[in-house]
Amino acid sequence: MIQVSDEEFQQLINQALESLPGEHVQNIANVAILYQDEPTPEQRETLKLRHDQTLLGLYEGVPLSQRQGMTRLLPDKITLFKGPMQYRANSEADLVEDIRHTLWHEIGHYYGLNHDHIRQLEN
Repeated sequence: MIQVSDEEFQQLINQALESLPGEHVQNIANVAILYQDEPTPEQRETLKLRHDQTLLGLYEGVPLSQRQGMTRLLPDKITLFKGPMQYRANSEADLVEDIRHTLWHEIGHYYGLNHDHIRQLEN
């Protein structure tokens, strides 16, 4: 397990965002990228997570592929969960990779991609 301050964690998120492929990041609009220590009970319930399941990140919103001309939408939200990421990491390099990977994964959901398609793009 590794621990970083909130400021360091935010810096790592910013670095991860800058390191992702430009065309995917440049086209993100009206999305808040946040972090919190742990998923809320409501988030865990909505996702039907068991007590032994971990959540590293979450996309909440209407994916681009499902908007069909909708224009009056609240901002989408990507949340990274600091506690579970720190718990998994054995080094800062591990933490950096988890942040980058999770951010990429949640951005994939923003574009409407499912888990299989996201994995294919990663390889």
